[in-house]
Amino acid sequence: MAPQTGQKVRVRYRGTLNDGTEFDSNEGRKPLEFTLGSGEVIPGFDETVATLEVGQKKTVTIPARDAYGERLDEARHEVPLDAFPETPEVGWMVEVASAEGHRMAATVTDIGSESAVLDFNHPLAGEDLTFEIELLEIVE
Repeated sequence: MAPQTGQKVRVRYRGTLNDGTEFDSNEGRKPLEFTLGSGEVIPGFDETVATLEVGQKKTVTIPARDAYGERLDEARHEVPLDAFPETPEVGWMVEVASAEGHRMAATVTDIGSESAVLDFNHPLAGEDLTFEIELLEIVE
């Protein structure tokens, strides 16, 4: 029997990029537990689990639009270097607070003589993601 929206499920998964690079897996760790249809996981992952029966495995490629979205140029912002407590380095992950107090993560992607570019896109934005998913159980 396939799980229904609102039910808790436990899954084992392995995620790879188009080139085969593994970006995440819970092999050797606790199963991922989430409530189906709650928005706790990306939409394409949630939709795939909803088609599985306990014990069933499936490999699915989730297009970027159903994963972390497409990369948006407008999500890149130039920030003066003096806004940082220390000189940033390319690749740093930083946390920034919006005017409304919302905390957001960004990656430093470029550093100039007076400013740095922060990319607020999710690191996996623009990537099609392939998942091997096994539905282990529906939690009663």
